[in-house]
Amino acid sequence: MSAHEFFAESPREAGLDPQKVDALLERAAREVNEGQLPSCQIAIARNGKVGAMRTFGHAVQGGADRPATNDTLYTIFSCTKAIMSAAAWLLIGEGKLDVRECVADIVPEFGTNGKDVITVEQLFLHTAGFPNAPYAQSEWSDRAKRLERFARWRPEFPPGSRFFYHPTSGFWVIAEIIERRSGMDFRQFVRERIALPLGLPGMYLGLPTELNRRVADLVYLGEPLSTEELSKLGFLPMLETEVVEEMILGFNTPAVREAGVPGGGGIMTAAELALFYQGVMHNRGKNGRRLWKPETLAEALRPRSGDYTDPYLGHKVNRALGVVVAGDDGMANFRGFGKTNSPAAFGHGGAGGQIGWADPASGISLAYCTNGFDRNEIRQGRRGVAISSLAAVCAA
Repeated sequence: MSAHEFFAESPREAGLDPQKVDALLERAAREVNEGQLPSCQIAIARNGKVGAMRTFGHAVQGGADRPATNDTLYTIFSCTKAIMSAAAWLLIGEGKLDVRECVADIVPEFGTNGKDVITVEQLFLHTAGFPNAPYAQSEWSDRAKRLERFARWRPEFPPGSRFFYHPTSGFWVIAEIIERRSGMDFRQFVRERIALPLGLPGMYLGLPTELNRRVADLVYLGEPLSTEELSKLGFLPMLETEVVEEMILGFNTPAVREAGVPGGGGIMTAAELALFYQGVMHNRGKNGRRLWKPETLAEALRPRSGDYTDPYLGHKVNRALGVVVAGDDGMANFRGFGKTNSPAAFGHGGAGGQIGWADPASGISLAYCTNGFDRNEIRQGRRGVAISSLAAVCAA
C-alpha cells in the first residue's frame, strides 16, 4: 500500500521546475553511480503532491540482492522523531498533554533517581539528561521491560542544564506518555491518527512481518576519518553515543523492525515521508479536515531551545517541539537544511544521512533515504547539504 494518488503526473503539475528537479535527481544518484552507496531513494513534493520520485541502485531485500525500486522500503531512523512529535501535538491540541508537566506525574515509574523534575518539554528538546540510557534492542517489544528500564535510568547531567542528543531514550518516554494519555499503543496511535488520516497507509512504525521482503537491508561502507584528518578539516572527533554499527545493523532483523522504536524505527518510502511534511505544512488530511489546531501547530514549530548549543559543533541547536528549525543565523546547513532553505524550514534528519524537511516559504518538502551508511561522516554530511540545497530551489 502506498500514496500513489498523491503523485503528480509531472514536476510541473506539482509546481516544480523540471530542470531543477533533474539536477536534484542527478545529484542524488551520484554516490550510487560512483559505488559509494548501494542504493538511495528521493522524493520531492509541493502543493500536496509528489512531483518527482526516483530510486537508484541495488539492495538486499528479503534475502535477495535486487534492483531497488520506488516500492522499496527504507528505515528512516531519527526522521521518525518528527512523526512521533506530530502525534504528541495532537494530544496537546486536545488538552490531554501539557509540555510543562513533569513526566513522573504521567509515568510514575519514570520518577526515580532524580528524574522526577524532568518535564515533557525537556524530552522534546533533548535536555532531559539521560542521552545514553541503556535499553537493549531485544527488549524493545516488551512494555514491562520498558518500564523497568525507566525506573533504573539515572541522569548523566542535571536535567535542563544542557543539550545532548538523546538518540532513542527520550522518545521511548514520549511513546509511553502517548499511550498513557491516549489509551492506545503508540504505534497504533501513529497509524490511526497520523498515517491513515493523511492518506499514507505505507507509513509504518512497527513493520508487519510480511513486508520485510521489501525493506532495503542496511550496510556500512568506506572508512572513517582519523582524528588527525578530522582536525585538518576543523572538526573534533565524533562524539560517542549508542548509535554504533552493531545497533544500526540490528535494524535488519524483523523483530527490531516490528518493535517500531519511536526515536528511529519508522519504515516507509521517501514518498510517504515527503507527503507527511506536506500534511503538516497544509494541516490537511486526506478528507480535507485539519489534523492539528492551527495554534497548536504554530506553537509546536516555534524554536524554544534558546541558548542551548550543540556539544560537537558549538552552534545553537534551534529546536522546536521535537523538530529542528533552520533559523536565520547562517547555521541551517549544519542543522540539515542545506544553504538555500528559508529560516522557517523545519524537519528532522536521521542516522546514515536520511533527510526529511519542509519549507513553508516555498511549499517544498523533501525526503531522501539510503541503506548505505558511509563511515566518512563528513562526506555524508556534505552530500546532505548538496541535496537539500538543490531541492530547496526547485519551485517553479
